[in-house]
Amino acid sequence: QVELVESGGGSVQSGGSLRLSCAASGFPYGSHCMAWFRQAPGKEREGVAGIDSDGRTSYLDSVKGRFTISQDDAKKTVYLEMNGVDPEDTAMYYCAAETGLLWSLLVPENYKYWGQGTQVTVAS
Repeated sequence: QVELVESGGGSVQSGGSLRLSCAASGFPYGSHCMAWFRQAPGKEREGVAGIDSDGRTSYLDSVKGRFTISQDDAKKTVYLEMNGVDPEDTAMYYCAAETGLLWSLLVPENYKYWGQGTQVTVAS
């Protein structure tokens, strides 16, 4: 019954900003983890940013200082604010969620629920 719906993807120029949103429905109330992953064609899926219900966050080294993950419990939505993007950020971005707490927030195998993905294309 859990559904994650991403939005906010699209085309943006290098150096620009973008904010992705992931709205969760049917997700049990309580401890949880949510994260953003991305995957470019022919490459492995990698964790971009994660956050849990206690506010703990984790980021991919290459996006630290540029991307910020946050959540709005009232709206049951997680966001990824992307600033100073470059072509290397081009990928399909996926939202993921899991109940409880995780030791590592950026491991795809730790997550049970996934969104359909939203494409982010950064052009110069």
